[in-house]
Amino acid sequence: MNVSRRTLLAATGATAAISATTLATSAGAARAQSGDTADEPVETVGTVGFDALLQRAETLLTGGAFDPSDADFAAAVAALDATAKGLWETLDRSAGRTALWPDLSPATDPGNFGQSYTRLRTLATAWATPGTSLAGSAEAADTLVAALRFTHDTAYNPAKRETGNWWFWEIGAPRALMDCSVLLRDRLPAADLAAYLAVVDRFCPDADRRTNSPTLAETGANRTDKAVIVALRGLLGQDAAKLASARDALSDVRDSGRNSLFRYTSSGDGFYRDGSFVQHDVVAYTGTYGAVLLAGAACLLSLLADSEWAIADPSVSVMYEAVERSFAPVIFDGLMMDTVRGRAISRERAGDHRDGAAAVAAILLLATGAPAAYADRWRELVKGWLTRNLTTPFASLATLPQLALAKAVLNDRTIHPGPRTTGHFVFADMDRVVHRQARWGCTLSLSSKRISAYEAGNGENLHGWYTGDGMTYLYDGDDLGQFDDGFWPTVDPYRLPGTTVDTRERNDLGTGAGTSTYRPTNAVAGGAVLHDRYGAAAMELIGPAGTTLRTKKSWFLLDNAVIALGAGISSGDGRTVETIVENRNLGRNGTQRLLVDGVRQPAQHGWTQKFGHARWAHVDGVGGYVFADPTDLRALREERTGTWRAINTGADTGGSTDPVTRRYLTLWIDHGVSPAGAGYSYVLLPGASAAATAVWWHSRPVRIVANDTTAQAVEARRQGLTAVNFWGAGTAAGITASGPASVLVQRRGRELTVAVADPSRTLTSLTVELPFPAGRVVTADDTVSLAPGRHPVLTVAVGGSRGHTHAATLS
Repeated sequence: MNVSRRTLLAATGATAAISATTLATSAGAARAQSGDTADEPVETVGTVGFDALLQRAETLLTGGAFDPSDADFAAAVAALDATAKGLWETLDRSAGRTALWPDLSPATDPGNFGQSYTRLRTLATAWATPGTSLAGSAEAADTLVAALRFTHDTAYNPAKRETGNWWFWEIGAPRALMDCSVLLRDRLPAADLAAYLAVVDRFCPDADRRTNSPTLAETGANRTDKAVIVALRGLLGQDAAKLASARDALSDVRDSGRNSLFRYTSSGDGFYRDGSFVQHDVVAYTGTYGAVLLAGAACLLSLLADSEWAIADPSVSVMYEAVERSFAPVIFDGLMMDTVRGRAISRERAGDHRDGAAAVAAILLLATGAPAAYADRWRELVKGWLTRNLTTPFASLATLPQLALAKAVLNDRTIHPGPRTTGHFVFADMDRVVHRQARWGCTLSLSSKRISAYEAGNGENLHGWYTGDGMTYLYDGDDLGQFDDGFWPTVDPYRLPGTTVDTRERNDLGTGAGTSTYRPTNAVAGGAVLHDRYGAAAMELIGPAGTTLRTKKSWFLLDNAVIALGAGISSGDGRTVETIVENRNLGRNGTQRLLVDGVRQPAQHGWTQKFGHARWAHVDGVGGYVFADPTDLRALREERTGTWRAINTGADTGGSTDPVTRRYLTLWIDHGVSPAGAGYSYVLLPGASAAATAVWWHSRPVRIVANDTTAQAVEARRQGLTAVNFWGAGTAAGITASGPASVLVQRRGRELTVAVADPSRTLTSLTVELPFPAGRVVTADDTVSLAPGRHPVLTVAVGGSRGHTHAATLS
């Protein structure tokens, strides 16, 4: 690269506005114009060479040409420049240096050299971006070349042996090093480039395998990360075999597709047919690792398009389907729901809006080469997300390449903003339930012997003890900052909404090296869905070592309400047990009004009150809470102060020690000390007014007909809907089941629609007897058969169905 070339890019930016959208492939365009489907193979239509692909790789890092007079681009350049200036001014350039930055000493520590390469990439990006103070600077280029050489010679070279966290050696450092080499390729001496290619060949020679454990196959996001590294190494070294290796790693054609990323998995890491995404074998991780995988696949699809190494696997449609099947349900107006972000919830510099922006950017990049039938829908989805999120605008989070893709969509008047995703989604393969309405969303974070309650490690997520115990996330379109505005460092981790907890003191999690997960011993976690609209969800809670707490928890999710039931709450440990109805982050100065049974309560923090026979409550800007029976409700307003460092001490993700203070309004039910067979029942009315909440309490449009350790059931009379969670063989609401099951039945006219699931995954067959006569099957899954009569019996082959729903319509 040279100054005149960058000047030319800046000069043409106003008219070209090409950004990263120029990466849309001619093959993709041809498919879009001809109407070909995603199942058809992609044909290589060009022979783009190494130099052109390297330029494309540079564009992926810098965003290419842009309009410098555009305020959003100007702000993004200014933000990059400010970051780069700080790094440039603190970079140690002395002859006797032992580290590049004082806070990353010693340089030989894997976390330190890994982060050093990341910072050097930021500086190299600024050098390659018109408008920054370092752009085109010969001094900056020479300094960067010397810094890369120092890091190689001191800390990261083929003679070194992996110590500490493998990720820095095999993914973090080599990816940043290859990116730097792409940006500085015209300034790097040949000997230096050869040395950097050699170190990548040492620590990341093959995307398929873990270098420090060659018998371990890479999966999921780690495999995609490595494939990108191998591809960049192949481009820089003009090594066709490396490029083919990177391409084939996504499909794993050398291993009969066993670890292919372009297929649905049924165990371990990857995308599942029900939309779940799992990483680290047992962690629901759509929001971080899933987004990284999608971004890596999109990067390689764009990078290698029209070359002899173009990805031609027709099974790439798995990636296309994942956008709407896996990501859209867990993205709310551009933010990524915390229930699928794993230990990343404890990262100060991440947050649900930032991880959401990363996923949105990955979707936009994937759209540049996807068939039009997919890409057009995605762009409408994205435009809806971007235009509704005024809390944290995408432009404030995006890099220049990401911003370029987003601006192309926002400025295209032919693309109309898509509405919010609505429906009920049971992600049985990762123990998550998502319920979406036009103005709100509710997500349940469950766990079982199959999916972990939490992941912690490397100093991250130190207080995640109860995040998988039925934590209930309520999202409101008017309050997109609820979980992003200092929630995790300040919330009482013993009082997460929706959980039932033993109040014993817990020790910090994951303080050592490496990551670990905790899986409880319960089998039941999941539920059934009817008409993609209504849901019944259940989780048996069996406390970990140190507590004898047991309970059975159910949620029934309807058009405007979430009914939460608990039964059999028992503990013999001499400690108080609580169920948390709500723990709302009110922000820095929030004084939202609280009504209990229509009476306004004090707004000052520090106030607390016990209501012996509460019937309903209402919080301004949130909604209503109705109690089926007069309830011993506790309420508390408090101002809580914490630090990100208290929940994350990680070497590369650790938070600051700066105090963060937020106000909270907490509502909970006290079950007393060592309860035996206690229970609860309450209804969430998201977005409801105080008047509507009072009317709901008086009219009781949903009736709770069972709440015990045999079954928990509700009837919504207006909808003709009955929903039951059976904990074993039993009868409730006139429905009889032969074993544990989630059952929904809706009667409309002369038709009955039935949905059945086995959230325990312990049965091979299940029978359900209905209280309504039925004589024939209108439609049914092939797993369902009917014995007609006045009390018809459905036999459902649930074995092997992995907790998914079986449905039938009867007449």
